[in-house]
Amino acid sequence: MTASVAIQSLPVAENSDELVRIVDEVIDYIKSTGLHYYVGPFETTIEGDDYDQLMDIVKECQHVAIRAGAPKVSAYIKVVYEPEGEILTIDKKVTKHHQA
Repeated sequence: MTASVAIQSLPVAENSDELVRIVDEVIDYIKSTGLHYYVGPFETTIEGDDYDQLMDIVKECQHVAIRAGAPKVSAYIKVVYEPEGEILTIDKKVTKHHQA
């Protein structure tokens, strides 16, 4: 893997149930990309070899939240990119900390 992106989508919503529903739609979109991802309690991390594809996914996450009914959405994004090397993957970072 050459790139990893963590996205925390923060849609405006009327209540917590609506917030969860909108965020779930964003996560469903991320799942539909076919890339390796990890859903955490505050953000979802996606990794791949095409930096531009990852940036397009980040952009589309905002559109998904708006189409799902959020009047406004903010996001926190973290990016690791090493075009000529290998990044630490999701699995290398977190698998050892989770029970099988």
